[in-house]
Amino acid sequence: MKIAIVGAGAIGGFLGTRLAATGVHQVSAVARGATLQALRTHGWRLQGSAGLLQAPAHAVQDPAELGPQDLVIIAVKGPALAAVAAQIAPLLGPATTVLPAMNGVPWWFCQGLAGPVAGRNLQSVDPGGHIAQAIPRDRVLGCVVHASTATPEPGLVRHVMGQGLIIGEPAGGSDALSSARVLAVQQALQQAGFDCTVSPQIQRDIWYKLWGNLTTNPVSALTGATVDRILADPLVRRFCTDAMDEARAIGARIGCPIEQTPAERHQITAKLGAFKTSMLQDAEAGRGLELDSIVAAVRELGSAVDCPTPTIDALFGLARLFGRVHGLYPEEPGTASP
Repeated sequence: MKIAIVGAGAIGGFLGTRLAATGVHQVSAVARGATLQALRTHGWRLQGSAGLLQAPAHAVQDPAELGPQDLVIIAVKGPALAAVAAQIAPLLGPATTVLPAMNGVPWWFCQGLAGPVAGRNLQSVDPGGHIAQAIPRDRVLGCVVHASTATPEPGLVRHVMGQGLIIGEPAGGSDALSSARVLAVQQALQQAGFDCTVSPQIQRDIWYKLWGNLTTNPVSALTGATVDRILADPLVRRFCTDAMDEARAIGARIGCPIEQTPAERHQITAKLGAFKTSMLQDAEAGRGLELDSIVAAVRELGSAVDCPTPTIDALFGLARLFGRVHGLYPEEPGTASP
């Protein structure tokens, strides 16, 4: 396949290096600044437990230089998505699949869901529906990344742990497990060494991952604490539990039930040890915080199904204020996040 990686940071570089190293596909990168220069100079680079993995990289700043692709993997941070969506039209041919490998609730999340949120455009994630207009939902394949990576320098990715990927058709259903495009993408990712599985309802997998990120990400950004310290503090752990209880109730109403309790999820997370969340890494690097897709979207869905979210509201307010004070979140209030 012709594959374009849009955003060659920690996750994009992780995926791009592995895919390019197979030698099976024509893998390109859309990047900018120091990352673009590093890719052109050194190629793809991934530092892992087995050493340094490298592969030649074709990196451009202008997507028009690449033309239509078979697969476009979007691996940018949430705040950058609207700008990216407006620029990637040259990559989209008649049969192009778009795979957003991003945190949080995506703009297409309500496609395939039933009840009061069916087909809803989430204003907290895609105000005005501009992303959905630029990237039609029928092109999208859902993706959940279960891996921890970091970028010690532009163009170099350090793989910390995990190599799990879950993909799925947004519309869901039994046929989604055997669609031609989902099987083609799964095969490509498995060839690249990823533990890639297909979900019959990818929204449930997205919501489950979000259930943990909803609290640990913003709390870590606010406090500077690694996740082990967050869970070790009984008051902070209780606060996280209350927010997770609210999100769990929302999930039950939108068709994304979670069978675990927050205490059970805490036990799983604690086994990962002292690690920095992606939002803490962003805060330390002075990058914009992904609060809208990780926290504000949960509040919006809660409002849509009449689920109170007082703890999530407090978490969002504190994290938003922190972001604004440090120049990491826009001053203008969003449509769904006043």
